[in-house]
Amino acid sequence: FLFPFILFSYALSQSLNADHFNNLKFRFIGPDGNRAISVVGVSNDHNTYYVGAASGGLFRTKNNGISWEPIFDDQDVSSVSALAISQKNPNILWAGTGETFVIRPAHAIGDGIYKSTDGGDTWINMGLKKTARIARIIVHPDNDNIVYVAALGHTYGPQKERGVYRTTNGGKTWKQILFVDQNTGAIDIAIDRSNPDFLIAAMWEIHINTWGLNSGGESGGVFISKNGGNTWKRQDKNGLPGGKGKPVGKIAVAISQSNPKTMYALCEEEHPGLYRTNNGGKSWFLVSRNHTLAERAPYYMRMAVSPDNPEKIYVLNVQFSVSEDGGKTIQSGYRAGGDNHDIWIDPEDGDRIMVAHDGCASITNDGKTFKRVVLPIAQMYHAHTDDQIPYNVYGNRQDGYSYRGPSNSRERGISLGHWRSFGGCESGFGIPDPHD
Repeated sequence: FLFPFILFSYALSQSLNADHFNNLKFRFIGPDGNRAISVVGVSNDHNTYYVGAASGGLFRTKNNGISWEPIFDDQDVSSVSALAISQKNPNILWAGTGETFVIRPAHAIGDGIYKSTDGGDTWINMGLKKTARIARIIVHPDNDNIVYVAALGHTYGPQKERGVYRTTNGGKTWKQILFVDQNTGAIDIAIDRSNPDFLIAAMWEIHINTWGLNSGGESGGVFISKNGGNTWKRQDKNGLPGGKGKPVGKIAVAISQSNPKTMYALCEEEHPGLYRTNNGGKSWFLVSRNHTLAERAPYYMRMAVSPDNPEKIYVLNVQFSVSEDGGKTIQSGYRAGGDNHDIWIDPEDGDRIMVAHDGCASITNDGKTFKRVVLPIAQMYHAHTDDQIPYNVYGNRQDGYSYRGPSNSRERGISLGHWRSFGGCESGFGIPDPHD
């Protein structure tokens, strides 16, 4: 009897093909969302925001967060690492892909930069596909055909397609305007809105392999351009780390828009350093070596300056930190989020802030109290089912618990309350016993 059964099983397996799965549709069952890595809003429009996920696509709200819609699901990638909007025309939206908050080889790779001219309804890939990970996008404040891109590269080995790129024709063509070497990519860039020819960029020497991360080297550092990116000057001779004998890791940079001569650079070193210049980069001085500013730098580390006050800076790390005195003292514990990755501040309203973090995103309109945004973008490590009716689903979430939840319910949907945790944070596999 065994031989006919084998033949039947073989025939059944041969008859199954992709067509049998065409009518199957995914549905969201929970638990809750997390891990946003890019955010942007529309200045003077308190209703419109965008959230880019580490591996869950891009979402938009047009009603101040009451409801959200996915607007990037038709694209080939789902890691949205950088967002930028034209100040002249907020319908022009740019999205960079490929995660840059990297500590292990499994982080999502992108396929370049995308552009929308209708606020995110439709998208066109505008190239830079080989850059793999895009860290930051800057749109020229007066000419939205000029765009700057900080490209990190795939980080797995030497590569030419990394550094700072510029387009002057809205993305039709790109020119690499800052390249250090094949092991060093661009991780951050900022522009002086009152003098858009002035740019500051951060370069990061990084290599990821299967067993770890090598962050830092002599090739990294801060660079300044005064002619729109045509030429650049290293800043390691002006008081910053980087260059021969002064290795530096990941760097975040920021310019005060109310006093552009004031700039900051937060550097991953043996003892992390926050540096400042008050003269447009002619000289830099050390402000602080507070370790709170650069904990686990490759996975976090972004900063911003309030548009209203050059002394008020925001630092994103494990904690969301604020300084009112240019970094001399730091206040942490704000309930903006944990494991923070990106920040957007309305250039016309310094109290309107959005933060991306491992719990998704948070928004404030007064600079003090934040409301959390929850989206279906959780990074689930594993999934298993049991034999119950309806069957339960078991999974483990990045920066979350191990969960068990029903595949269906009698209560008009599956709410967060239906899910139960049975393990600690990022606890690994959750597999039900088939006999109990």
